Formats: sequence, C-alpha cells, structure tokens
Amino acid sequence: METACLVACVATIALILLSLRLSRRKLNLHPGPKPWPIIGNLNLIGPLPHRSIHTLSKEYGPLMQLQFGSFPVVVASSVEMVKAFLKTHDAVFSGRPKPAAGKYTTYNYSNITWSPYGPYFRQIRKIWAMELFSAKRLESYEYIRLEESYALYKALYESAGKVIRLKDHLADLGLNIISRMVLGKKYSEESSDKNQIVTPHEFKEMVDELFYLNGVLDIGDSIPWLRFLDLQGNIKRMKALGKKFDRFLEHILEEHIGRRKGNEGYVGKDMVDVLLQLADDPTNEVKLDRIGVKAFTQDLIAGGGESSSMTVEWAITELLKKPEIFEKATEELDRVIGRDRWVQEKDMINLPFIDAIMKETMRLHPVAPLLVPRVALEDVQIDCYDIPKGTRILTSVWTVGRDPSLWDKPDQFCPERFLGKDIDVKGQYYELLPFGSGRRMCPGYSLGIKVIQTSLANLLHGFTWKLPSNMKKEDLDMEEIWGLSTPKKIPLTAVVKPRLNLRVYSK
Repeated sequence: METACLVACVATIALILLSLRLSRRKLNLHPGPKPWPIIGNLNLIGPLPHRSIHTLSKEYGPLMQLQFGSFPVVVASSVEMVKAFLKTHDAVFSGRPKPAAGKYTTYNYSNITWSPYGPYFRQIRKIWAMELFSAKRLESYEYIRLEESYALYKALYESAGKVIRLKDHLADLGLNIISRMVLGKKYSEESSDKNQIVTPHEFKEMVDELFYLNGVLDIGDSIPWLRFLDLQGNIKRMKALGKKFDRFLEHILEEHIGRRKGNEGYVGKDMVDVLLQLADDPTNEVKLDRIGVKAFTQDLIAGGGESSSMTVEWAITELLKKPEIFEKATEELDRVIGRDRWVQEKDMINLPFIDAIMKETMRLHPVAPLLVPRVALEDVQIDCYDIPKGTRILTSVWTVGRDPSLWDKPDQFCPERFLGKDIDVKGQYYELLPFGSGRRMCPGYSLGIKVIQTSLANLLHGFTWKLPSNMKKEDLDMEEIWGLSTPKKIPLTAVVKPRLNLRVYSK
C-alpha cells in the first residue's frame, strides 16, 4: 500500500512538472532564471527578497519571469513596466494572492490588503476614501496629531543629553495618533482601567508581529501541498496572533456598542464608531458585518503608524550620515518658520527642502520595496510577452528607486534632486511610488504624509541630533528587516538636545 501511494505521488509530481514545462513551451514568457523542480527559483531568494530580486533584475531585465514553487511570478522593475501593471492594465492586475497570513491574521482575507478584487473590495475602498480618510475627517483629527506630537517632543526634552532609541518614541507617536483616531483612546501607556485588554508592550508586539507575518516568504504559500507541515512555524504564530487580535478587537467593539445602546443622541467620534454606523446602513451594496468591522479596524491600527515611524527613522539616520544636509534643512526651517514657533501642517507647502528629504528617504527606503503582491485576473500580453491568469505580480519600487537612467548617483542620499521638480508620492509619478498606485494603492497615504512631514520637520527644527560619543557616522548600520515593511535592523540611537522652547509649541 505504501509503495503504491509513493508511486502515485511521484507520478502526480511528474505530471505537474511536465504540464508546467509544456505550458512554458506554448507561451512566450519573459526572460528569467531556469526554475528547479518543485521549488522553482526560491533558491535564489535570500533573507531580503527585495535585494535578491534587484540583483536578478539587473541580469534578466525590467520584466522578469520567476517561478515560486507552484506559482509563476512576473517582476516589473522599470518605470515603463510598473506603469503598464499599475495604470494601463490596473484592472487586470488588481487581484491578490491568498497567503496563509491573510487567512489566519486578517479574518480570512476580509481586510483591504488581502481581500479579492470585486464588489466587497470596491465597497471597502469607497468607505476608506469617503468616510475614514476624507480631507474633512482628517482635519477634524488634527488636534490629536498636535497633542500626540507635543507628547513626543516633551519626552525628548526630558531625555536631553541622554542616548535614546528613536524608534521607540516614533512608534509611540504613530500608535498613539492612530489608536486615538480609530479606537478613541491610546494603548501605548499604562492605564488605571482594570478592563484594559492588552498591555502597552503586548499592543506594540502584536502590531510588529502582524507586519512581519504578513510579509514573510512562507514555503506553504509557494508550495501549497507542503503548507500542512508548517516547516517554518509561521502558521502556528499566525493562528496565535489571530486569536490575540480577535480578543482585543471584540473588546473594542463591545465597548463602542455599549456606549451607543440606549443613547439616541450619541455622536460617534472615532473610526470604529463610523464603521459601526456604516454596518447599520441598509443601502450598502455589500453588507458590512462584524468580521468586516474588526478586519478594517485591525487594518487601520496596523497601517496607521508603521509607514510614518519607519520613514522618519530612516530620514534622521541618513541625515546623521550627511551633516551638511542636516544644516541645510535647519537653515530652511529657521528662515521660513523662525525660532519662536514650531512647524504646523499648513507650513509644509513652504518647506520644499524638508519635503525633498521625505521623498529622497522614500526613494531609498520605501516602506514596501516590492509593494504588496498582485495577481493577474485574466490572460494578458505585455511587451509581446504572455502573462497567464493567476500569475503573481511583484512591483520592485526598490529597483526603480535605484535606476541610474532615472537618478544621478542613485545609491547616494541627495534630497536636492527633488528641488524644482514636480514629483509627488501620491501614485501619479511612477518613478516614486512609496504608497503604490492604482486600485490597490494604500488608502491611508494622506495621513501618512501629514505625520511624516510635520514630525520630521519638528524633530529637525526643535532639536539637535548627535551620535553617541563612541560612534562615528561611518558606524551607522543601514541594514533592514524584511516583512510587510522594511524597518532598520538595528534601531537608531542618538543624543538629542533642545533647540527651541517647548512652551511656544502651538497646541
């Protein structure tokens, strides 16, 4: 019996390999490295996949064919090819793969990141654009951003002359802002509330784990018939994290529903209130149920702080490597803002060099260097090559950001390259797409830009920054950690001293 099963398995694998080989003969596929049996090209992908793909793209070109286990993958790594995927054929490539993380950590693909393209996704997108991140709603939450920014600067004042880990302070800022906007209160500090469902440390750990597991290259996602073995132990972690988040989010929903009961005049203030109101709306094309509300809430919490804290930490790191750029930034701030006040959101239009620093940081250190994978929803041809339905699409903004035909000295940090140029980060300029583009673009980019710009400007305007006494700028580590985002592997440590009076901060 065992021998018969073994023969059957071998025969099945042989048939699969033969069919793959035949299909490759029939189709005019893009150039790429020859795949190995079963694993495809996974052997060529190292612990930092964006760097591995960048190296391969140099050899095989801007449209490259790979095989990740059972799935064909096409990588776009030039402006022309990225535009073809994200604009010209955006509708065709609006699908998503179904990784284990989407099933176990985001309510079976119910969030905006992993949900399949269709009526449900279109309704989510509409809710995010018109209800959660409208200009009016973001303006109504400006007081939260001001108060939490003040708390950050106050904490830095109290740490004057000491060595700090900047990441910890920036993570608090991002999570405090988004948790107050979404949940109505913050979870990054100890509370006297006996009903507090998670500690601040657990809350931060949950968010970090969510980002890691939703970006990890899991063997089972590429070779589905091996998924049950959980060779890397990721699925076990995903299931545990899913349970933690569900317990937390159930508590949040019960709190909000309890406030609304018996209170006809109750006016919702935070985003969970908005989502619960929308769930009661009978005119929705697709009903927003309890699971959907929890999935969206999780999305908002996770995505709201990571991009801003990561980008600002990379920016300060790059500036410490180049003091002359630091000086040029503070000169602009002193000239435009003056020493008698701090930077406000409305000032950013008059600070082109600070804006250029943000863009240059996003060029060299994009939050998602390969963007979130897409899937072809139908057969299509691009540049005379065939892309069959079901092909996974990777968009290497990392490679585009280092293209010498687009950027002079592409590996150097040079914000001046953006001065006088009409390039923004809102998805229309394909040489700079930190938030993606098209139907699957990050819907919360407007909030991210506000937090990044003002926090970066005030960290430069309000403080002086130096490396610890035993450290030189050449010693700064520039390695990343791979996940759904790519933060610094070794968090930045620095000594901070006040430059402005905190009393003049406009609250």
